[in-house]
Amino acid sequence: MPSSAIRVLIVEDNQDITANLYAFLEPLGYQLDCAANGLAGLELAVKNTYDVLVLDIMLPGMDGLTVCKTLRERHAKALPILMLTARDTVADRVSGLDCGADDYLIKPFSMKELDARLRALVRRAQGRQVVSVLRFEDVELNPATHTASRSGLPLRLGPAAFTILEELLRASPAVVSRAHLEQVLWGDTPPDSDVLRTHIHELRSKLDKPFHTALLKTVPHVGFVLVKPAAAETGKD
Repeated sequence: MPSSAIRVLIVEDNQDITANLYAFLEPLGYQLDCAANGLAGLELAVKNTYDVLVLDIMLPGMDGLTVCKTLRERHAKALPILMLTARDTVADRVSGLDCGADDYLIKPFSMKELDARLRALVRRAQGRQVVSVLRFEDVELNPATHTASRSGLPLRLGPAAFTILEELLRASPAVVSRAHLEQVLWGDTPPDSDVLRTHIHELRSKLDKPFHTALLKTVPHVGFVLVKPAAAETGKD
């Protein structure tokens, strides 16, 4: 049972799935809210405070991908998002993660696995020790306010990309291994390697591509590191 009530917004149009989620999660101590279409779900996610969002992809009114992308881009919401999808191809899963989702489950899924993934997302978002503002070159990250910037311009990062940047800043100038990032992001149940690759791609597109110099470097077969502009090279995700 969660040590404190985890507030979950469920956006799912299948009433049977929603009922099953309530039947399994409420006895574990979760506080649940729900919406049956994308527009209502987006409104609740913007208006209220939740610890995690469970978001179906195929929704009436507004699909889950659009809901996720809107939360990230227009509202800069750092709310952890777990997507539910019946699509099991790598391309479909990467599309969801590229829109800003943090994790996914393919229908039909295990309720126990859902519980574990929800708790892992909340631990990652809320359970980290807050220290001072982290800096490297012209990059600043404030764990307390969950904000990051480069050259004074805000970086609109999803929760996973934000966490990766925080780990890189804390470790700098050391290299952060892929295994460490996967442990921080997903604990002992990491998804396939394409997921980390997608979040690294998001971080690089926000941290480096809009600027003249790149800071994020891939160390082949090891991990990632922040380097001074003169030493930076464009690395593959």
